[in-house]
Amino acid sequence: MHHTLKPRTLAVLATTTSAGLLLSACGGTNSSSSGASEYSLTINDDNHIVQQQLKSLSTGACKAQNTALPLKIQTLPISNVDQKVQLLAGQNALPVQFAAGGTPALTKTLDKAGQVLDLEKTLKDLGAWDDIQPAAVKTVENLYGKFNVMPYQFNIEGIWYNKKLLAAHDIAVPTTYDELVAAAAKLKKAEVIPFSAAGKEGWPLTRLVSSYLYRELGPDALQAVADGKAKLTDPAYVKAAQAIADLGKAGYFGKGVGSIDYDTAAQQFLTGKAAMFYMGSWALGDLNDKTKNKVGAANVGFMPFPTVSGGKGSADQIPANVGLPVAVSAKAYNSEVGDWLACTAKNYGAASLKEQGTVSGFKPNGDTGTLPALTQTVQDTITKTTTSTLWFEALFNTKATATSQTNAAPLVTGSLSAKDFMNKVQADLDNG
Repeated sequence: MHHTLKPRTLAVLATTTSAGLLLSACGGTNSSSSGASEYSLTINDDNHIVQQQLKSLSTGACKAQNTALPLKIQTLPISNVDQKVQLLAGQNALPVQFAAGGTPALTKTLDKAGQVLDLEKTLKDLGAWDDIQPAAVKTVENLYGKFNVMPYQFNIEGIWYNKKLLAAHDIAVPTTYDELVAAAAKLKKAEVIPFSAAGKEGWPLTRLVSSYLYRELGPDALQAVADGKAKLTDPAYVKAAQAIADLGKAGYFGKGVGSIDYDTAAQQFLTGKAAMFYMGSWALGDLNDKTKNKVGAANVGFMPFPTVSGGKGSADQIPANVGLPVAVSAKAYNSEVGDWLACTAKNYGAASLKEQGTVSGFKPNGDTGTLPALTQTVQDTITKTTTSTLWFEALFNTKATATSQTNAAPLVTGSLSAKDFMNKVQADLDNG
């Protein structure tokens, strides 16, 4: 299995709201009505997985499409080039495919200007719509309001747990939040760290706040805040921040959570020091790596964040993201581009699993090879998921995102109250 994209990179892409759209004026498109003369893609240079997979398809399942419209990939470092994108869009010079930024705002603006291809309509016309996983469709719609990016990557999130540690302390896999807290209490008493978390990065902690919110208030909890129908300072929202603060107060994140980074948190879990680790499926790279995972993949399980008593949400509503999604230029579209999109939709899912061991938002039609058991678990979970949720900051502006993530550690270490935490973030949302 090739781990060409570091888990951290994926995780950051799933949290960033400031990365702009990345592209440059490659000569693959023109403003004539005939559309593209090459299948141009502009993508961030550290995203090797998507590049390699498309190259593989171009010499394999999509060879005929590549002959008709040759794949041309241009890479750029991740940087904020929103201005350049808008300039290119204004010149009708966007490449066929381009990496959409972490924030949906610019893609929405380009879409309104008629620059972004409506992929739902296009894929339905091409007879390829059924090749997209329903959970991926829902995730893209949650982010963009419609399905208009290709889900080359798809990550779900939940709690990875150490089967051996739970069994050793007679703990059944928790299905309710109360059971989860009781399990944590039992583990701490036995001097096992209940939850490994990267408090230094902040986002692994705020993900717990949103998980609680979605179980308590249902999958639209944060959309309501984005729409101005609710505020993070409302009692039900403060209650979620308080629940996670209480985990910290009880010492369930171990010592010094505020100074623990991603690698250290992963290490705590992979070496058997911590019983549970809330993280996305991008952690599969480490979990499936025998040299890193000292616990052994066979001793690791995956559970969704449990239900909250009396809550409106259910455990089959899984938080998800589409990594760094890729949009398609409406102006560059022609029948050759359509052939490529249909071929990709049909073949990408299985090829990505078989060749890279990575999960995408495309259904794995055909031969996926023998998948590691944990990868299969994630794939099965995705197939069964019809409602997906977003992460805490997904719909926030840049300022509120930074405030949320830098104040997450103070929230769980008790130096900032749940109410003050939510006040700070809401203030930035109001002024954003």
